[in-house]
Amino acid sequence: MSEVLFLAHRIPFPPDRGDKIRSCHVLRHIASLAPVHVACFADDDADLAHEPELAAVAQSHCLVRRARSLPVAGFAALLTGKPVSLIAFADKALHAYIARLLSQRPISAIYVFSGQMAQYVPPSFAGRVVMDFVDVDSAKFEAYAAGARFPVSMLYAREARLLSRFESFTARRASTSLLVTPEETALFRERLSAGAVPSLQPLCNGIDTAFFDPANVLPSPEMAGEGAQITFTGQMDYPPNIAAVEMFARDVMPAIRSVLSDARFNIVGRAPVPSVRALDGVNGTCVTGAVDDVRPWIAGADLVVAPLTIARGVQNKVLEAMAMARPVLATPEAATGIPARDGFEFIVAQGAEALARQALALLHDPVRAAAIGQSARAFVVSECGWNHVLAPLGGLLGLQGTETSSAAA
Repeated sequence: MSEVLFLAHRIPFPPDRGDKIRSCHVLRHIASLAPVHVACFADDDADLAHEPELAAVAQSHCLVRRARSLPVAGFAALLTGKPVSLIAFADKALHAYIARLLSQRPISAIYVFSGQMAQYVPPSFAGRVVMDFVDVDSAKFEAYAAGARFPVSMLYAREARLLSRFESFTARRASTSLLVTPEETALFRERLSAGAVPSLQPLCNGIDTAFFDPANVLPSPEMAGEGAQITFTGQMDYPPNIAAVEMFARDVMPAIRSVLSDARFNIVGRAPVPSVRALDGVNGTCVTGAVDDVRPWIAGADLVVAPLTIARGVQNKVLEAMAMARPVLATPEAATGIPARDGFEFIVAQGAEALARQALALLHDPVRAAAIGQSARAFVVSECGWNHVLAPLGGLLGLQGTETSSAAA
């Protein structure tokens, strides 16, 4: 029986952040089709504690604690002329595990989750390689460079340039390369260096609509008795999320509170950096830090916002709020890749003034807001379930005759 090797830059468990949500569902889907072996990294002890969940899914696995810091990786990258992203995820133990596995097991396909893991695919491997870039990392670093000061801007520009070359090389090595949206796929295609055009296609993110079901979740008690509740969820050491909440708290909330003086902006997510923690108490902002479950904070929201100005791929935070039947106000960047209708399943606005105006319109019209939320849930239930989204994987991996049984799972 054919077996699959799954490579990931981070252990897919627990599925509590954007990349882990996607990788966890992809891994479980592949495991329903064929025996799967996993090589991945743990960021910290909390990640390592979830090794039993990985072992329950994988036939075998190699989980390595990533010990090389970014400064050390950066110095090594400058010496070798390689992207920092590759050096930071280079590990001899993973290379040894993969070489041994390929020599001993009938591995017919390799699924690579995230570009930096492509360095582990041996040039001699003759099976299928499915490269899941998710989004275009080099474009993200270009955006970072444009917004940073020298010399950081120079380092970001270097990373963008080198990653772009590596992305082109990797895509041409793969049987198929996946991006999270049609827009991201088109962007990747535009950025390819000269040469043969590789096979590219979108594989959108899904949503667990049974887990994110408002019928099964009560609002957080901490939100009771307050004014209008506006919520943002996300990993709060991630630069695009940091920029988004800083802008909303400082530039949008004053306009909202000039009309609704008790309106509250909840920033919900782990690892808030000092600049985010400093927002606590500013213009009605509450910084929660990590919470056991984000759903009660979404359920209790009168409005969920996603005011990102830098965004790659589908924003899980938007799909989660839509699945919870909450009205969502998003920037065009955060709405990209979600084929919902502006004004029907969510509201799209750009700039602080427009965001404040649309937020107030929704907060003043709870009937319309509720209708948008209900339409949003109907949309994601119909279009965004994981089984529906991941149905093509069996064919892409060459596991013929498995798609039907998987779709019924």
